[in-house]
Amino acid sequence: MAIFSKQEPISTEVLALATQRLHHRGPDQQRQWVAPHQRVGLGHARLSIIDPMTGEQPIANEDENLHIVVNGEFYGFEPIQRDLKQRGHQLRTGSDSEIALHLYEEMGTRCLEQLRGEFAFVLWDESKELVFAARDRFGIKPLYYAMVGDTIYLASEVKALFAAGVPAKWDHESFFQQMFIYLNQDRTLFAGIYQVPPGHYLLATRHGIELVRYWDLDYPINDDTTTRHSDAEYIEQLQDTLAEAIRIRLRADVPVGCFLSGGVDSSTVLGMAAKYSSEPIRAFTVSFDHTAYDETSIARETAAYVGADFQSIPLNQSDFANHIADAIWHAETLAINPHGVARYLQSRVVHDSGYKVVLSGEGSDEIFAGYSHARQDLLFNKTVQATTIQQGLNESLGKKSAARVLLQNSTPLALEGVQQTLGFIPSWLKEIAINRSFFHILLAPDYAAQFADKNVYSLFLKQFDIPGQLAGREPVIQSLYLWSKSILPNYILFAERLEMAHAVEVRLPFLDHHVFELVRQMPVSLLIRGMKEKYVLREASRPFLTDTVYARPKQPFTAPPATLTTNNKLYTLIQDSLRSSAMKSLPFFDQATVIALLDKLPEMNDNKRIALDSILLMTLCTYFLHTKYNL
Repeated sequence: MAIFSKQEPISTEVLALATQRLHHRGPDQQRQWVAPHQRVGLGHARLSIIDPMTGEQPIANEDENLHIVVNGEFYGFEPIQRDLKQRGHQLRTGSDSEIALHLYEEMGTRCLEQLRGEFAFVLWDESKELVFAARDRFGIKPLYYAMVGDTIYLASEVKALFAAGVPAKWDHESFFQQMFIYLNQDRTLFAGIYQVPPGHYLLATRHGIELVRYWDLDYPINDDTTTRHSDAEYIEQLQDTLAEAIRIRLRADVPVGCFLSGGVDSSTVLGMAAKYSSEPIRAFTVSFDHTAYDETSIARETAAYVGADFQSIPLNQSDFANHIADAIWHAETLAINPHGVARYLQSRVVHDSGYKVVLSGEGSDEIFAGYSHARQDLLFNKTVQATTIQQGLNESLGKKSAARVLLQNSTPLALEGVQQTLGFIPSWLKEIAINRSFFHILLAPDYAAQFADKNVYSLFLKQFDIPGQLAGREPVIQSLYLWSKSILPNYILFAERLEMAHAVEVRLPFLDHHVFELVRQMPVSLLIRGMKEKYVLREASRPFLTDTVYARPKQPFTAPPATLTTNNKLYTLIQDSLRSSAMKSLPFFDQATVIALLDKLPEMNDNKRIALDSILLMTLCTYFLHTKYNL
């Protein structure tokens, strides 16, 4: 937490209150520092992982003209510590966090080039009267800010900004965008509250705020003359680079566990981690009470294969119903499936089992093209007409016919601008546009009218450096780039808040930038070979995979939908909440239309109900954000 005022003294009570609001992230210690002139203050809620005895924050340099608070981890920090000491720096702690402070002394903002890990930090430079705040390359750790009058507030979660006095209001335009795609990199659902985008840093002085990009994906263009290696050489390089990324993430002064599902990604991480661990690693697996969504038996087989301790965490719809409101309060965003609640409850078990750190396979699909839409972009782009919309959509739309929403070939009309800009439409973007089109029916007419002339998909593209980052790349690479800069940080990685809700730090070796910078040089044929996704990863991790996992296609981590049946507790919660008087106060939806849909749900067949599940869950999340935060 940080507060910087251009003129007036800041309130120490407000700083303490905002820091305390983040207690769940760092229950081991809360401390604040306020400058003698009282125009800047830093607060820190600490989760003690490295150097639990002396690593308290905020941390100051030798002459106390620099102060820093850090969220997350810097890996490979010991050699940097030794080098800093040899160059005359006096380190006050043994923690990884302090290296950023002294690297900044030497390099200024270029210190980010030396930092490897998942992090967000705020540094105050007294001599320059400067706030320097940065977020890691992929956006694993969150960093929000707001400007109220002459005061800037920064925090790891939006709720801390609210606690500091930043007004809690919906951003109506952001919400509209979120319904039909995902937020821009620098937006949130809340008015006046912004994100520092992944791979960016923020500079704040009395003269204003500046955002600077320090890293991007930088995929090579198609005619890049960089020397290509053989398949075997790439596989060996990946084995070495990924093994190092996992090994350095095992560094902790507390026990380290692993999340485990039935897929290649988490199985690879567990297998490699087990190789470098002196003791059996605990593997935590969520078990669902529906066979089609449960991977317990496959995960148990993997744990036995690599010699890990296996712990199953059984969950059902009643668990989701009982905890979804709290999970959404922590997540501060909208979800399309109860898997976020599953992650929230999984982390509670991890914490109760005595663990503060786990490794996860998240991010692998982004860098290795593991999603089915990547194969679609590779195999069918420019050769096959757009996929048809789900059977029965016209019936669901009624008289507000699909003609207004869709082109004749079932591609949403709003995507014409994307086609013109990129020369193709990414499969995942088309799928979202089709699935979310039902929101047009549920919106309150006066709210919809405010944005009738806005094309969210064209606005979505405008935030990206298309000439520098997309032009000249294969369509599948362009598609991966757009996904990794939008859905990855703004949806997939929102799990960080659900895990930190129980003070569990999740480390993501696949999003180590050294791993990514190797993979981005590989030809697409190593990522997708035939119909086998993540080919190079499967081969590199073959010694750690059971035959079952090695041959198994990608299965996303998805909880059973709330609408799978009409006699479960989560389904009932949706029905009751969306019919309530509190729902009526939401400015976005026409409640009468929502209730009409709820009335029809029991009469629908299973497929139709499940097709509407993500729409209903997003609406329920909106209801909980609205009521929990009094927006």
